Amino acid sequence: MKCIKALKASKDVEVGDIKRVDDKTAYNMVGSMWAYIPKSEWKLVNRKTKTTEQVTEQVEKKPYKKGQKSEKHKNKQ
Repeated sequence: MKCIKALKASKDVEVGDIKRVDDKTAYNMVGSMWAYIPKSEWKLVNRKTKTTEQVTEQVEKKPYKKGQKSEKHKNKQ
């Protein structure tokens, strides 16, 4: 598999579009319209970045001793 980037625009492709294709297809496409690029560039475009920090809400947990009932299950006797 090879990564290629569009150098010129056409009716189907815009300049800068990145595709990942098999070796034979890439060999036929690369020239004046397409150029090889590193896989890391393709990864940057297609993988989701983890810029949004997930806020985890910490709940205060109280250890229950044997024989105590939790507040969550008040109906159980």
